[in-house]
Amino acid sequence: MNDHVAPVPLNKAYRLLNHGPTVLVSAAHGGVRNAMAAAWSCALDFLPPKVTVVLDKATRTRELVEASGFFVLQVPTAAQAGLTHRLGNRSLHQDPEKIAHAGARLIDVELPVDAGGASGAGDTAAGPVPLVNGCAAWLVCRVLPEPRNQWIYDLFIGEVVAAWADARVFSDGHWHFESAPPELRTLHYIAGGQFYAIGESIVVPDTPAAG
Repeated sequence: MNDHVAPVPLNKAYRLLNHGPTVLVSAAHGGVRNAMAAAWSCALDFLPPKVTVVLDKATRTRELVEASGFFVLQVPTAAQAGLTHRLGNRSLHQDPEKIAHAGARLIDVELPVDAGGASGAGDTAAGPVPLVNGCAAWLVCRVLPEPRNQWIYDLFIGEVVAAWADARVFSDGHWHFESAPPELRTLHYIAGGQFYAIGESIVVPDTPAAG
């Protein structure tokens, strides 16, 4: 983490994902840490903030999420396109040194005592959660168990219990891609190793609602 990282109020956390970026998903349990790329993730609710992410049954990260009850969504930058691709194409099952070989650095952060979130689970923290260093934003999430969705659709729902962002590119509840260094732009994955970096802003003035 760097000196530019600042907390994001939970009522603004949904804005970290509202533009549909590719994310990195990290989790830890029993001394094992891992991170993977995920293209299918989005905001689900404002307050308490909730998110969704699709985690395939074959992934080690999903096992860690299910065991710990927590995961972290982080928003990687254009400078991390190669890292994101490597984390998405290597498996901890086949490569126990996946994180090191991918060139990622994980930083453990202790969960707050109220990490059960507003949904009432209490302080169910299972230990520190791993954050991928160098990203534009991070959202720590507690799993809201939905066994049918998880089994049939690989779809996980999480309540955001803490969030941070790099203030050079996100502050006061808004992204500032126009004024930030281009390497801090976020990523959108297509296929076959092809990403797009987020483009220019288009602002449409608000108009009165139609009767």
